[in-house]
Amino acid sequence: MIETRGFKIFRFFGLLFLSLVVVVPLYVVLTTSIKPLADVQGLFTWIPSRVTLEPYVQIWQTVPLASYFKNSLIVTISATVLSVSMAVLAAYSLARLRFRGQRSFSLVVLSTQMFPGILFLLPLFLIFVQIQRTVGVQLTGSYLGLIITYMTFSLPFSIWMLTGYFASIPKELEEASMIDGTGRLGALFRVIIPVAKPGIIAVAVYAFITAWGEVLFASVLTSKDTRTLSIGLRAYASQQDVYWNQLMAASVVVSLPVLIGFMLVQKHLITGLSSGAVK
Repeated sequence: MIETRGFKIFRFFGLLFLSLVVVVPLYVVLTTSIKPLADVQGLFTWIPSRVTLEPYVQIWQTVPLASYFKNSLIVTISATVLSVSMAVLAAYSLARLRFRGQRSFSLVVLSTQMFPGILFLLPLFLIFVQIQRTVGVQLTGSYLGLIITYMTFSLPFSIWMLTGYFASIPKELEEASMIDGTGRLGALFRVIIPVAKPGIIAVAVYAFITAWGEVLFASVLTSKDTRTLSIGLRAYASQQDVYWNQLMAASVVVSLPVLIGFMLVQKHLITGLSSGAVK
């Protein structure tokens, strides 16, 4: 395809516009996080009057951010580990074994991605309340209820992605291992999982991000003691004022774990998503 001059100009300005849409909000967040409180209480300014790191110190004092951080880590890591562990076993069964209802199960797993999450908010809440009344297990306002909730979203997608990834791995690898005396589970853990590491990392990152930034269910299913970061950030807005510089500083701190984790596994993430989706 021969690119005309008009197409090149259109592409340039299109990419420039998209870049501004991404860069400008990031610039506002970063610059606001290093502004003194006087700069954010008046008219908006693009350049801080002076640079200060006080907001990054004050965010831990204004609200119990460390407690919110702990709650988010407990819930997110637990949901991620459980989702990935269960997804590996389920996806391997769908990719390698043949059993009655296999196709129906696959369709049910895939169909869960068609519905918006808010559709499950009230049913899940009512189920948790009923379980608490009949069994005595507290699910509302506890870590366990939030972990189960996040697993309901990340687990189906993880199963679907890993099924395609496991199906792309040659059967001869595990068959050779089983000939040497390794059972099916041994072949899974010693051969298939090491080969499928990029795909497993990809779904783990997806599960982590889904749980880390979730707001809707956390606002309903958490209590004062189990409040996560996504809900805790609202505490920087009082009835009298909003501490915008502290809110932006807290947003930067909250984003760091996801950013660092993404940079560490970026290579595996791209490989895992492309292999699971295409093959």
